[in-house]
Amino acid sequence: MQEKRKSQEFKQISISEFFEKNRHILGFDSLQRALFIMVKEAVDNSLDACEEHGILPGLVVRMSKISNDVYEMSVLDNGPGIERTQVPKAFGQLLYGSRFHVMRQTRGQQGLGITASILYGQITTGEFSHITTKRPVDDVAYHFELGLDVKNNVANIKTEEPVIWKEEHGTEVKIRAKGKYITGRQSIQEYLKEVAVVNPNAKITFIDPDGSSTVFERSIEEPSKQSKPVKPHPYGLEVGELLSLSTESQSRNLKELFVENFSRISANTAVEILNKANVDVEKRPSELERIEAEKIIQSISEVKLMPPSAESLSPISEQFIRVGMLSVYGDERPGFYGRPISGAVRIHKGNPFSVEIGMVYGGELPSDQPARIIRYANKVPLLFQAGSCAITEAISETDWRQYGMEQKQGKGVPYGPAIILVHVFGPKIPYVSESKEAIAPVSEIVEEIKSVLKSEMRQLRRFNNRIERNKKMGEKFRLVSKIIPEIARKSSEILKLEIPDYRRTISKIANVVFVREEVENKDGKKSITSVINYTDEDVSFNLKIVFPFKELDLKIENLNSAQSFTHEENIDQVKGAYTGAEYFVTGINPVLVQGAEELPADWNLKGVEVNEQE
Repeated sequence: MQEKRKSQEFKQISISEFFEKNRHILGFDSLQRALFIMVKEAVDNSLDACEEHGILPGLVVRMSKISNDVYEMSVLDNGPGIERTQVPKAFGQLLYGSRFHVMRQTRGQQGLGITASILYGQITTGEFSHITTKRPVDDVAYHFELGLDVKNNVANIKTEEPVIWKEEHGTEVKIRAKGKYITGRQSIQEYLKEVAVVNPNAKITFIDPDGSSTVFERSIEEPSKQSKPVKPHPYGLEVGELLSLSTESQSRNLKELFVENFSRISANTAVEILNKANVDVEKRPSELERIEAEKIIQSISEVKLMPPSAESLSPISEQFIRVGMLSVYGDERPGFYGRPISGAVRIHKGNPFSVEIGMVYGGELPSDQPARIIRYANKVPLLFQAGSCAITEAISETDWRQYGMEQKQGKGVPYGPAIILVHVFGPKIPYVSESKEAIAPVSEIVEEIKSVLKSEMRQLRRFNNRIERNKKMGEKFRLVSKIIPEIARKSSEILKLEIPDYRRTISKIANVVFVREEVENKDGKKSITSVINYTDEDVSFNLKIVFPFKELDLKIENLNSAQSFTHEENIDQVKGAYTGAEYFVTGINPVLVQGAEELPADWNLKGVEVNEQE
């Protein structure tokens, strides 16, 4: 009797039942966060779908108040739509998705998010969610009312019907749930703002419960870079994973198992691994023993393999970061837009990852507050759990004082007028929890963030040094280019002689190449770059001009002594204060150039030939 009672106490539950009882694991731990998580998951799905099909995203996000603590979230996208028979699985079945078993970078990875949101709405209001979707090949859209059968982890469909829809293609998700709408740094609007920064090719409209509309306009007309699925890399393979794979494999032998299931493994490499482990190459995978698997894992670490393919990665890109920060944060009139820096592809547990960092500084940003850190993982903003994140740890461990920012005792988030964007991306980013709000502070990731941070901050140091140098150079240039011609003119008047050619005299006094910039505001802003050869010889060199919104490479050929050329560039794209372009040179001794620096080693010049003289 006792044994029967014990057996009745234990029963298997579905994954839906588990998350129904433990919804806090997915981020639904408070009314304030619930609405945010719902929007986040729906927006991530929409952006992934558009990116995978090369569509420029157009999203309309609406939050409507239904009653005291019940809201309806609606997210409409212009994506590819979903095949009708897949809707119940995509929205009504936890851990169902196209990405979980694929080695490639996407925003969503586990097939949990949007279905968990529908489950949360069902738990808190008892109402079904509404899904409308249409593909370009369909004559009509299909509308579903559905929830979850938590006992069986399948969709509970109330209605399914074809409808006439004004959209040519796309998907709309409507979920009613209990929540609390908030504003501020951890709000839905702030999340969408940070989404817009790294998706400048998207148009995002947000309508809040009061009916107020905020639009983040599209500023780039090109699709995002897509990641490609690749096979997993054997680095980081565990014994249990190898045994499971061997049991399920249809390969004829162990050599084929490695060649067919892993990247960077050729037939010769597979033989080398198995021979080093003293395991028969022709052995059937199903016959592999645990001790043999342990030896194979050890031998993999001893064999030199090519690193994981970077094709599975999808960076934001330097151009998107530059334009996104310029578009979204331009109203805060920053004085300095740093060139976004990308790190090398690194490895954590056999999986590739990389880091991108961008920055704006100065202007009307507050100088007496901590710098604003905007964290991203796989293009998704991270608004919560900052203290547990690898990004925060890397920033806190960096000494910012050497770059001109305040920091108490050389630790912690620095103080200063800065917005710093940090993006960590890869197919298998380690998160602190299933809600994916913070990156686990593993040493490989923390150290790579710190390394790329230092490269980005060196630009800030150059910027501050440039401001000081330009003040001194301006005085010297005024002396050379203004006073000497005036002396020549006055002397000629007194002596009643013609004004002599004083350009050679200037060259002897200055003996440098001057690079300077002037800004005109007649028809919008215009940057005018002047290069004047105040040396005794002809000069040829490469000049890189770095504007906040683009870079320009010029190849200057045979600029004669005492001659000059100019280049004009419209800079009306720059919002707020414009503090000037940066100038870098190669092909000439930088000591002979005033107003430009030697090009850093991590930049390359393409070389557009020019030979303009006045």
